[in-house]
Formats: sequence, C-alpha cells, structure tokens
Amino acid sequence: MSDETDPQSAIDAAGERRRAELDDRIFDHNAGDEQEGIPFVGAGPGDPRLLTVAGKELLEAADLVVHAGSLVNSELLAEYCDHAETVTSIGKDLEELIPLMRDAHEAGRNVVRLHSGDPAIYGAAIEQMDALEQEGIPTYFVPGVTSAFAASATLRTQLTLNEVSNHVAFTRPQGKTLTAEEDHISEFVEMGDVTTCIYLGTHAVADTMDRLIDDGHDEDIPVAVVYHASWPDEDVLVGTIGTIGEKLDAAGHRASAMVIIGDAVTGAGYERSYLYGDWANRGSDSDDTEPDDQETATQ
Repeated sequence: MSDETDPQSAIDAAGERRRAELDDRIFDHNAGDEQEGIPFVGAGPGDPRLLTVAGKELLEAADLVVHAGSLVNSELLAEYCDHAETVTSIGKDLEELIPLMRDAHEAGRNVVRLHSGDPAIYGAAIEQMDALEQEGIPTYFVPGVTSAFAASATLRTQLTLNEVSNHVAFTRPQGKTLTAEEDHISEFVEMGDVTTCIYLGTHAVADTMDRLIDDGHDEDIPVAVVYHASWPDEDVLVGTIGTIGEKLDAAGHRASAMVIIGDAVTGAGYERSYLYGDWANRGSDSDDTEPDDQETATQ
C-alpha cells in the first residue's frame, strides 16, 4: 500500500471528514438493508443459531470470509462457511488485512468480514472500514448479538429491572490498553442502579474486585461470570464482589468471559413495571406511549 493510502492515514482522514460532515449513506440505509461493498458482520456470542438472518444470508453467499479466529465458534464456520475460503484475522495487521479484502472484492468475490459478538462493541471494526473506504471499497455494519445479552439470557434475568437497574454500562478494566484513569468500573458500581458488563477482563477479575473493595463497595454485591456464553462449553459462576475472584481462579478461565456486576445478576427485588400495571389499564383514550418505560417505542 502506498503512503497515501496506508491504514493510519486513512483513519486520520476519516476522522477529519466526520468532523466536517456526516456520511450520506446514514440517511439512505438502515441496519437491515442489503448494501454495496464488504459487510462487517457480527457473528453473535457463539451459538450458530444466534447469528442474525442477515448475517446467515451474507455468509451463505460469501466467497471469502475473514473471521476473528477462535473468537468465532468453529461450528458456525462449518455450518455457514464450508463453501467459502476462510481466513483468520488473528496475527494479521491492517497492512495485511486491507489488501487481502480489497483485492478479493476488486476481483469480483463476495467478501464478508466476520467479527465476534457485535462489531460495534470492542470490535476494532471501523479502522478496517475506514482503510477500505480509502481504497474505494464501500463497507457497512451488520449487527450481531453481543455476549452481554447472551449472558443475561443464560442467567434468566434482565440487564435492566424496574427499581433495581435503570442503566447498563458496557466497559472493560484497566490493563495494557486502558489506564487506571480510564477505568470507571468503580464509578458505575457506586451509582447503585447500574448493571456493569465487563468485556475483555476475565484475566483481571480478582484485581478488579479487590479495587472495588478498596474503594469501599459492599462485598455482597452480586457478580456473575459467564464463560463462553452460548457455546457448548459455557460455564456460569455466580458470587459476589468478595467471592467471585476466588471462584474464577478455581475454575481456571482466563479469557472469553462476560463479567456482570449488580443486583440484576440475581433479578431479586424488582418492582412491577408500569407497562403491565396501572398504565396498561388506564383506558383506550390515553396516549399510546408509556410515560417512563419506553420499551415498545425504542426496541
């Protein structure tokens, strides 16, 4: 790739464009549309049945699938990609990935970039998309089911519960790529009515819990760790801020787990919502939109 079209210059140029104006395609397409170019598809949390219909159709029509290695269930690849060339992105930098996808697309092949979960959550997708766009290759997102949602389904609870959790935080702990100042887990827990979902942090659970205790948080706040949510080897550990670190160490899981902190883990103590309570029975002449609980209007 030339200096004018290397990934970093593409990323910088895209940032400048976004500051100046929005992409016209924002107003021309929605998330379910078939679009031109290379789709960045969310593979979902693991189980092939949790792939979206759109993702399934794109994979079945693909000639080349560039996937996120072991983060994508091999059963999904076998079921939907056995007819296509498959290439792992693990161990490849942008300077290798972009020409690979660009050249295949320009040769008339159907290319799919397959990310784990949803590519909008810790997926590092947009830098690849910007680099491809700089090369004249259009791209677009196809959403997937993120692991936090698979974990809540396994736990048979909601991430938001009336009078228990009004907010959800998707976050990650401090480490090699996140400084201590950028780690806000303690602040989320301090708010009390937040369900905190920690990605990319299995290795740091014990340290994270120790920091929460040092910050004065109640050691009895519920915590769940769902390893490989929806995979055949899924494992569920439920404890508290004070006990989950030891339980995880004993289980030996070091990666690919979702950590959820908050009372929504157990689902205890929630109150009946307005949706199926007094609001639902107030008569047909009333406004069709809930006063506080806008679920049907926004989901």
